Amino acid sequence: MITTLFIVALILIYFVIKFNTTKKKPALSIPDFWHFDLLKYVPFYKSLNHEQQSVFKNRMALFLKEIQIEGVHIEVANKDEMLIAASAVIPVFHFPDWHYNNLKIVWLYPDRFNQELGFAEKDENRNILGLVGTGRFENQMILSQKALYHGFRNNTDKLNTAVHEFVHLIDKMDGKIDGIPQILMNQPMAAAWLEIMHHEMEQINNDKSDIRSYGGTSEAEFFAVACEYFFSRPKLMKRKHPDIYQMLESCFLQETTM
Repeated sequence: MITTLFIVALILIYFVIKFNTTKKKPALSIPDFWHFDLLKYVPFYKSLNHEQQSVFKNRMALFLKEIQIEGVHIEVANKDEMLIAASAVIPVFHFPDWHYNNLKIVWLYPDRFNQELGFAEKDENRNILGLVGTGRFENQMILSQKALYHGFRNNTDKLNTAVHEFVHLIDKMDGKIDGIPQILMNQPMAAAWLEIMHHEMEQINNDKSDIRSYGGTSEAEFFAVACEYFFSRPKLMKRKHPDIYQMLESCFLQETTM
């Protein structure tokens, strides 16, 4: 009952925020100290030249102008806004006119949560780190703060939950999350990608791949997990999975600089 009331409260808060943000928010400026924090926490940003870093920060400011970020039982800090905005910009950095038209708000939870969005210790099956909402949670994303921080603290495990969820949103731009983002792939590319994807999913499920096992559960999760790898450890992916790397490089117009 408490969980149901909590979900209803979230929905009500969402619509209040949506109503109050119909007017354009004023343009945001990125604090100067974020540059040093981005260099510290975000390898993708560090790999850019000075001009590109300025563009990256401007894209972050635009994202924060367009998308609301709200904490659930936590207060959203500067670091949270910075890392969420960076996660949003990383996969679409080479698309200058990109807007997340399928996102209005990001809810930030303290830690893992379950399918009912419960996150208290007594709630069972709290194994979700991030979620792109559907149905009554359409245009919403839910992230674990702990997972958000981990994605930029550990540079070797090829795991970044926030980037994973933003990739799902990119995939969803054609109306469905299926691992074949039509906005990035034409028909011949999609056919080639399906073949590559199914082969590697088989390798994952036979424990013959260094791509994490969650990528073997569905095409949608394979795409998101592969993108985590691609944006976190591009040189390693290029060496170990050249076909996947080449396909994602073509999709995201991304060259290895990290």
